[in-house]
Amino acid sequence: MSQNPHPALEPDAPATHASVYLVRPLASDAERDEAAALVEDRRSWLTRRGLPLPARLDTPALYRDAQSAAVGLFEDEDLLSCLILDPRPDLRRWGTNGAGPSLLLREVHTLPGRPDNAIRLLTLWAADYAARLNLPCVRAEAPARYPLNVDPITRVLDRLRHMGWEIRGTGPGADGDQAALLELRSQLHPRLTPLVGCMVPLALSGSSTDSPASKGATQR
Repeated sequence: MSQNPHPALEPDAPATHASVYLVRPLASDAERDEAAALVEDRRSWLTRRGLPLPARLDTPALYRDAQSAAVGLFEDEDLLSCLILDPRPDLRRWGTNGAGPSLLLREVHTLPGRPDNAIRLLTLWAADYAARLNLPCVRAEAPARYPLNVDPITRVLDRLRHMGWEIRGTGPGADGDQAALLELRSQLHPRLTPLVGCMVPLALSGSSTDSPASKGATQR
C-alpha cells in the first residue's frame, strides 16, 4: 500500500467500526483503481439505458490521482460509491443559489444496480458530516440535459427530494453542461454510526471552519 500524499485525508487514529457501512478516504493505489473502475462501469450502465452521462470524461483519471480528496462508501470491503469532497467550493456559476459556505459533493458515482441505497446512505452521512464541519448545507450537481419536469430526470429528482434534497433550479455544472442544482441542509445524526461509520477527518484541506470541532476532532 502506498503512502497517502494527501495528509488532510489521513485518519487521526486507527479506528475499528462495527458499522454496517463505512465512509473513508481512498488511501491506496488499489482503492483508487477500484473507484476508477466503478466510474467506468457506471458510465457504461447509463449509456446502455440512454440516460444522461456526466460531461467530464477524465473522471477515472481524477480518481487515480493520489492528490484528489476522494472518499468511498464501503460495505465490508466492497466499494458501493465514490465521491470527491470540497469544503470550500467556488459556486459562482450557481449565481445566488450558490451563495454562502457549503460542502460540495463532486463526481459522485455509485455501483450499478445499487444507486438509490448508496445515495440514501451518502445523504445521511453528508448531512451529518457537514454539520460537524459547522457548514449549513451540502450541495451537489446532477446532469440535466432535459427540462426538470421530463423523464428521466424527473424520477431521479423525485427520489432525491424524498431523501431531503432541495432542487435549486438549473445552471451550468462544473464542466459547463446544464445541471440540476441540489442542496441538502446539514443535520447532526447522533445515532448514525451503527449504520454508517466515518473515518474521514474533519480537518479537510482547504476547510474554512475554525470551530473546536474542526480542530483535532476524533473520527466516529
